[in-house]
Amino acid sequence: MVRLVQKWIFAHLDIVDPKTHPSARPLRDESRAEIAARFEHALGDADGITGAHCIHELWMRGEMPINIERALEHLWARAATSIPDWLPMRYIDWLPGAYQVALGFRASGTGRSNIYLVLLDYRDRGGEAYGVYVGMSKYSPAQRFDQHKAGIRAAGSVLKRGLEVLTGPTLHLQFINRADAARIETELAQALAATGLIVKGGH
Repeated sequence: MVRLVQKWIFAHLDIVDPKTHPSARPLRDESRAEIAARFEHALGDADGITGAHCIHELWMRGEMPINIERALEHLWARAATSIPDWLPMRYIDWLPGAYQVALGFRASGTGRSNIYLVLLDYRDRGGEAYGVYVGMSKYSPAQRFDQHKAGIRAAGSVLKRGLEVLTGPTLHLQFINRADAARIETELAQALAATGLIVKGGH
Protein backbone atom coordinates (compact mmCIF):
# COMPACT_ATOMS: atom_id res chain seq x y z
CA MET A 1 0.00 0.00 0.00
CA VAL A 2 2.81 2.44 0.90
CA ARG A 3 4.48 1.84 -2.47
CA LEU A 4 1.21 2.49 -4.29
CA VAL A 5 0.70 5.74 -2.39
CA GLN A 6 4.26 6.82 -3.16
CA LYS A 7 3.81 6.04 -6.86
CA TRP A 8 0.56 8.01 -6.94
CA ILE A 9 2.16 10.98 -5.19
CA PHE A 10 5.21 10.98 -7.45
CA ALA A 11 3.06 10.77 -10.56
CA HIS A 12 1.57 14.14 -9.63
CA LEU A 13 4.89 15.89 -9.03
CA ASP A 14 6.66 17.97 -11.64
CA ILE A 15 10.31 17.28 -12.39
CA VAL A 16 12.73 19.71 -10.73
CA ASP A 17 14.42 22.04 -13.21
CA PRO A 18 18.20 21.39 -13.05
CA LYS A 19 18.87 25.13 -13.36
CA THR A 20 16.74 26.06 -10.32
CA HIS A 21 18.72 27.67 -7.51
CA PRO A 22 18.25 26.09 -4.08
CA SER A 23 17.24 29.48 -2.66
CA ALA A 24 14.11 29.31 -4.85
CA ARG A 25 13.00 26.25 -2.87
CA PRO A 26 10.90 24.68 -5.64
CA LEU A 27 9.51 22.07 -3.23
CA ARG A 28 8.37 24.63 -0.66
CA ASP A 29 4.67 23.87 -1.17
CA GLU A 30 4.98 20.10 -1.02
CA SER A 31 4.21 18.00 2.05
CA ARG A 32 6.84 15.98 3.80
CA ALA A 33 5.25 12.81 2.39
CA GLU A 34 5.52 14.15 -1.15
CA ILE A 35 9.15 15.09 -0.63
CA ALA A 36 9.92 11.68 0.89
CA ALA A 37 8.31 9.94 -2.10
CA ARG A 38 10.23 12.12 -4.53
CA PHE A 39 13.48 11.41 -2.67
CA GLU A 40 12.98 7.65 -2.82
CA HIS A 41 12.44 7.85 -6.57
CA ALA A 42 15.51 10.09 -6.91
CA LEU A 43 17.60 7.45 -5.16
CA GLY A 44 16.23 4.75 -7.41
CA ASP A 45 16.98 6.81 -10.51
CA ALA A 46 20.38 8.02 -9.23
CA ASP A 47 18.98 11.54 -9.71
CA GLY A 48 21.26 13.77 -7.67
CA ILE A 49 19.57 17.03 -8.66
CA THR A 50 16.10 16.05 -7.47
CA GLY A 51 17.51 14.34 -4.39
CA ALA A 52 19.49 17.47 -3.52
CA HIS A 53 16.39 19.67 -3.70
CA CYS A 54 14.51 17.21 -1.47
CA ILE A 55 17.24 17.29 1.17
CA HIS A 56 17.61 21.04 0.88
CA GLU A 57 13.91 21.70 1.43
CA LEU A 58 13.77 19.49 4.52
CA TRP A 59 16.98 21.13 5.78
CA MET A 60 15.47 24.59 5.43
CA ARG A 61 12.38 23.41 7.36
CA GLY A 62 14.49 22.33 10.32
CA GLU A 63 14.40 18.58 9.78
CA MET A 64 16.18 16.56 12.49
CA PRO A 65 19.95 16.49 11.89
CA ILE A 66 20.14 12.70 11.90
CA ASN A 67 17.57 12.53 9.08
CA ILE A 68 19.52 15.04 6.98
CA GLU A 69 22.76 13.17 7.63
CA ARG A 70 21.23 9.85 6.58
CA ALA A 71 19.69 11.38 3.47
CA LEU A 72 23.03 12.92 2.50
CA GLU A 73 24.78 9.59 3.03
CA HIS A 74 22.26 7.75 0.87
CA LEU A 75 22.30 10.34 -1.91
CA TRP A 76 26.09 10.52 -2.09
CA ALA A 77 26.21 6.73 -2.20
CA ARG A 78 23.65 6.43 -4.99
CA ALA A 79 24.00 9.55 -7.12
CA ALA A 80 27.37 11.20 -6.42
CA THR A 81 28.10 12.07 -10.05
CA SER A 82 24.88 14.06 -10.54
CA ILE A 83 24.66 15.92 -7.21
CA PRO A 84 24.84 19.71 -7.78
CA ASP A 85 27.79 21.45 -6.16
CA TRP A 86 25.54 23.60 -3.97
CA LEU A 87 24.57 20.65 -1.74
CA PRO A 88 27.02 20.32 1.17
CA MET A 89 28.59 16.96 1.90
CA ARG A 90 27.79 17.16 5.63
CA TYR A 91 25.14 18.54 7.98
CA ILE A 92 25.61 22.14 9.10
CA ASP A 93 23.07 23.38 11.63
CA TRP A 94 23.34 27.04 10.67
CA LEU A 95 22.99 26.58 6.89
CA PRO A 96 19.36 27.85 6.74
CA GLY A 97 20.44 31.02 8.54
CA ALA A 98 23.35 31.51 6.15
CA TYR A 99 20.93 31.37 3.22
CA GLN A 100 18.67 33.92 4.88
CA VAL A 101 21.52 36.32 5.57
CA ALA A 102 23.15 35.97 2.14
CA LEU A 103 19.87 36.51 0.29
CA GLY A 104 19.67 39.94 1.87
CA PHE A 105 22.52 41.12 -0.37
CA ARG A 106 22.19 42.12 -4.00
CA ALA A 107 24.60 43.54 -6.57
CA SER A 108 23.71 46.52 -8.75
CA GLY A 109 25.48 45.28 -11.86
CA THR A 110 27.28 42.43 -13.54
CA GLY A 111 31.02 41.91 -13.76
CA ARG A 112 33.75 39.32 -13.23
CA SER A 113 33.79 39.02 -9.44
CA ASN A 114 32.34 36.22 -7.33
CA ILE A 115 31.48 36.01 -3.64
CA TYR A 116 32.20 32.66 -2.04
CA LEU A 117 31.90 30.92 1.32
CA VAL A 118 34.14 28.14 2.64
CA LEU A 119 33.15 25.84 5.49
CA LEU A 120 35.83 25.84 8.21
CA ASP A 121 36.44 22.95 10.61
CA TYR A 122 36.63 23.91 14.29
CA ARG A 123 35.72 20.53 15.79
CA ASP A 124 39.11 20.35 17.51
CA ARG A 125 38.27 23.37 19.63
CA GLY A 126 34.96 22.28 21.12
CA GLY A 127 31.96 24.58 21.05
CA GLU A 128 30.77 25.51 17.55
CA ALA A 129 31.91 22.77 15.17
CA TYR A 130 32.07 24.85 12.00
CA GLY A 131 32.88 28.37 10.94
CA VAL A 132 32.86 30.13 7.59
CA TYR A 133 35.31 32.08 5.45
CA VAL A 134 33.94 34.88 3.26
CA GLY A 135 35.88 35.86 0.17
CA MET A 136 35.68 37.41 -3.26
CA SER A 137 37.57 36.46 -6.41
CA LYS A 138 37.59 36.65 -10.19
CA TYR A 139 37.89 32.86 -10.11
CA SER A 140 34.96 30.52 -9.53
CA PRO A 141 34.41 29.53 -5.88
CA ALA A 142 35.65 25.99 -6.60
CA GLN A 143 38.79 27.26 -8.35
CA ARG A 144 39.54 29.73 -5.57
CA PHE A 145 39.07 27.03 -2.92
CA ASP A 146 41.55 24.80 -4.74
CA GLN A 147 44.01 27.71 -4.84
CA HIS A 148 43.65 28.24 -1.09
CA LYS A 149 44.30 24.55 -0.40
CA ALA A 150 47.33 24.62 -2.73
CA GLY A 151 48.78 27.60 -0.87
CA ILE A 152 48.20 30.10 -3.69
CA ARG A 153 47.40 33.48 -2.09
CA ALA A 154 45.92 31.34 0.66
CA ALA A 155 44.14 32.46 3.79
CA GLY A 156 45.56 30.51 6.72
CA SER A 157 42.10 29.59 7.99
CA VAL A 158 41.12 28.01 4.66
CA LEU A 159 44.48 26.31 4.15
CA LYS A 160 44.33 24.72 7.61
CA ARG A 161 40.60 24.32 8.24
CA GLY A 162 38.80 24.59 4.90
CA LEU A 163 36.49 21.61 4.23
CA GLU A 164 34.38 22.56 1.22
CA VAL A 165 32.84 25.49 -0.63
CA LEU A 166 29.30 26.40 0.46
CA THR A 167 28.10 27.34 -2.99
CA GLY A 168 24.35 27.58 -2.43
CA PRO A 169 23.94 30.73 -0.31
CA THR A 170 25.92 32.92 -2.73
CA LEU A 171 24.80 31.57 -6.13
CA HIS A 172 23.08 34.91 -6.76
CA LEU A 173 26.34 36.76 -6.07
CA GLN A 174 28.37 35.40 -8.98
CA PHE A 175 29.62 37.53 -11.90
CA ILE A 176 28.97 40.82 -10.16
CA ASN A 177 30.90 44.08 -10.46
CA ARG A 178 34.01 44.48 -8.34
CA ALA A 179 32.81 47.46 -6.31
CA ASP A 180 29.68 45.60 -5.20
CA ALA A 181 31.71 42.47 -4.51
CA ALA A 182 34.13 44.34 -2.24
CA ARG A 183 31.26 45.89 -0.30
CA ILE A 184 29.25 42.68 -0.05
CA GLU A 185 32.28 40.64 1.03
CA THR A 186 32.76 42.90 4.06
CA GLU A 187 29.08 43.36 4.92
CA LEU A 188 28.24 39.67 4.49
CA ALA A 189 31.07 38.67 6.83
CA GLN A 190 29.81 41.15 9.40
CA ALA A 191 26.21 39.96 9.06
CA LEU A 192 27.16 36.31 9.45
CA ALA A 193 29.34 37.11 12.47
CA ALA A 194 26.39 38.95 14.02
CA THR A 195 24.47 35.64 14.05
CA GLY A 196 27.14 34.12 16.28
CA LEU A 197 29.17 32.27 13.67
CA ILE A 198 32.96 32.05 13.63
CA VAL A 199 33.77 34.14 10.54
CA LYS A 200 37.08 34.67 8.79
CA GLY A 201 37.91 36.72 5.71
CA GLY A 202 35.64 39.52 4.62
CA HIS A 203 38.53 41.94 3.97
